Amino acid sequence: MKQSYMPESDSEDELPPGWVEQATDDGLVCYANRQTKVTQWTHPRTGRTKRITGELPIGWEKSTEPDTKRTVFFNKETNQSTYVDPRLAFAVEEAPLDVTKVRQRFDASSTALQVLHGKDLNGRLAVITGANCGIGYETARSLILHGCEVIFACRNVTATQEAIEKILVERPTARSRCRVAELDLGCFKSVRNFVTHIKETVQHIDYLILNAGLFGLPYSLTADGVETTFQVSHLSNFYLTNELEKLFDHKSRIVVLSSESHRMANLPADKLAEQHLSPPPEKYWSMMAYNNAKLCNVLFAQELANRWKARGISVFSVHPGNMISTKIQRNWWFYRLLFALARPFTKSLQQGAATTIYCATANELTGLTGYYFNNCYFCEPSTSSKKATLRLKLWELSEQMVQKILQNPLNKYEEKI
Repeated sequence: MKQSYMPESDSEDELPPGWVEQATDDGLVCYANRQTKVTQWTHPRTGRTKRITGELPIGWEKSTEPDTKRTVFFNKETNQSTYVDPRLAFAVEEAPLDVTKVRQRFDASSTALQVLHGKDLNGRLAVITGANCGIGYETARSLILHGCEVIFACRNVTATQEAIEKILVERPTARSRCRVAELDLGCFKSVRNFVTHIKETVQHIDYLILNAGLFGLPYSLTADGVETTFQVSHLSNFYLTNELEKLFDHKSRIVVLSSESHRMANLPADKLAEQHLSPPPEKYWSMMAYNNAKLCNVLFAQELANRWKARGISVFSVHPGNMISTKIQRNWWFYRLLFALARPFTKSLQQGAATTIYCATANELTGLTGYYFNNCYFCEPSTSSKKATLRLKLWELSEQMVQKILQNPLNKYEEKI
């Protein structure tokens, strides 16, 4: 069949004038131009293929007209007949076998709202950590404006309520789609309470966006005795995600915010130990702690993708942008100055949220998992992040550290209260 491609449009999945789509007996979607009589297997705008699966919707049946031999579909409830397969409304794009074959539709200048243009996310649920400010807030806002329900998983409930009120000024009807669930990633007791609450109130999570993180923090330990940057940026996310496993299925996507800084980490590829992840004061440097935590994010996303691939769950790690002005630089005056000087040359918060939104919602990523994205497109991660031994050792150590915290007598006592 001859292929033809049309220019992009604001609603790229919409067929150009004169085109219709049809379904074949084996479930492939075929496109036909009534004017030129051209037929093709690929969408005339996007160049991608689609397939329909499953049985006919309830109330529909299929038959063949005796005279024309054409397939006709009949709705027993409405007494209507049509030549159009009703399953076409639920056709999905076939996933590319190679992420490098995914066509780039957005770039560094794209915003989250541009990525979501034309999407209806009603009925979808997102859980976003650190959603009350910065990139997390723009991520939540963008999803809510397109019909998604969002659970704001944040430590400061008051600040979160204020953030939600700002969204409601813009979209007053969205109140029922905004929920707050208290979560302090620096405290396993809080993480356990959060997990329990989510399991009791939620049946399915469409998007888990692990957005919260720390940067430039002076040396400190959490209430659980772990270096703070590592626990907040990785260990608590590791524990939280695994505890919520039953709420994910083939429709779910998990997006872990990392950074290009993961390329400058110094975690050893061999003989990784707990002291490298949660170092003592004399071995601590805030910038390296951040770099290492961001490498852990990529490693975690890749290993989680491997373990849950058979279930069809997609996991991605992303770089939102360089030195975007959020509250992440608040811990030291020098970083605040540096970020302020760089602000005119960096992405806006809406642009910073774009790659996260893309990985969570883009149809063309269906079936893909374990990849690292930058500027809404696949990007090769660091050499260290590709080492299977490092990835597996991090997982093993993370499990051991989680168990050590949970077995702490104080934690056991608090759990009974």
